[in-house]
Amino acid sequence: MAGERLEPVEDIRVSPRMTLSELIEAYSRMHGFMAGHLAQAVDLLRRGVKESTLRVLSFTGNLVSTGLRGVLAQLVGSGLFNVIVTTTGALDHDVARAVGGVYYKGYFEADDSELLEKGYHRLGNIYIPIESYGPKVEEFVRRLVEELLRRGMREAGTFEVLKVAGELIEDENSILRQAYKAGADVFVPGWPDGAFGTALFMEAQRGKRVKIDYYRDMKRLADHFFQAKGKALALIIGGGISKHHVIWWSQFRGGLDYVVYLTTAVEYDGSLSGAHPREAVSWGKVKPGAGKVVVYADATLALPIITAGILDLAR
Repeated sequence: MAGERLEPVEDIRVSPRMTLSELIEAYSRMHGFMAGHLAQAVDLLRRGVKESTLRVLSFTGNLVSTGLRGVLAQLVGSGLFNVIVTTTGALDHDVARAVGGVYYKGYFEADDSELLEKGYHRLGNIYIPIESYGPKVEEFVRRLVEELLRRGMREAGTFEVLKVAGELIEDENSILRQAYKAGADVFVPGWPDGAFGTALFMEAQRGKRVKIDYYRDMKRLADHFFQAKGKALALIIGGGISKHHVIWWSQFRGGLDYVVYLTTAVEYDGSLSGAHPREAVSWGKVKPGAGKVVVYADATLALPIITAGILDLAR
């Protein structure tokens, strides 16, 4: 605070003709509560993308059940990020929807016993027909395993398996498809924790065995984190294992230089999901002088705005 030049909060006015860039700039002037944080996140990401050779995108699987899947695919395919870390749920929903699964708009207040009777899973306010989920993933994994074996890939890291998956998928709104096209590596540290990983196990039980060797992923991650000579940036959406995997590996190169957390989790229960970047500083996972900001917001509301603010930097 000492010596810091304070800027006044400004009243803003909005127009239906405003561009998203103008809205983000208005958020910066309005400042109050999360508006200023969102504008700061866009500014930080714009600087970080230009200055960083290691650029990591992390997100949780629940988001991929929504239409935000298309925005995530845009980000992955844009070339702005070269390392993707996510959960098995993200694979499940991406694959299921890529091969014809249809998810529906629903309600948080639904009668879940009635939904079960009618053959639907519920994820928040998304309804997922049972036939659009597990069977779709299992069918795709069966085809994927056949292709892996045909190529002689009897042992592979998840990033290698997912490159082939992205090659097989034809849906341009698929995150895996866009990662394959962009040459970005996708890592899923908790790969058995969902339909995709279980389907791989079941194929092995049928004699179609592809051994997943996560040490290969760790070697590939080591290459990314240790060999990148410039700065390191991470956009981390949500928490859990995908968030921790990013900041865990970051400590081995001295910490992140730029980091944005987009979350709804609070820090006061001591959870990793709610922990702020300042806590990561104490572990060496974020540099003390790093550009860092936490945006408290539902990713389905905030990420499209953030993405629009940085997409012009895409290759």
